[in-house]
Amino acid sequence: MAANIHVVTGRRGGWDVKRDGAVKASGNFDSKEKAIEFAEEEGKRYIVEVFIHNEDGKIEKRESFGKNLYPG
Repeated sequence: MAANIHVVTGRRGGWDVKRDGAVKASGNFDSKEKAIEFAEEEGKRYIVEVFIHNEDGKIEKRESFGKNLYPG
């Protein structure tokens, strides 16, 4: 199962996109909007959840790109 994705403030500035348990970021972006766009694309690709954090680390938004377990 693929790891969930988080958009967090970057250690060296900007915004990082990181997977659960990852040491390194999948990407670093100058703007939060670009990081969210990348994270959402990856979330759809790997069918995982994306957690968007604010500057103090709290989760401000959660998006689920999982399969619909209850169709119809």
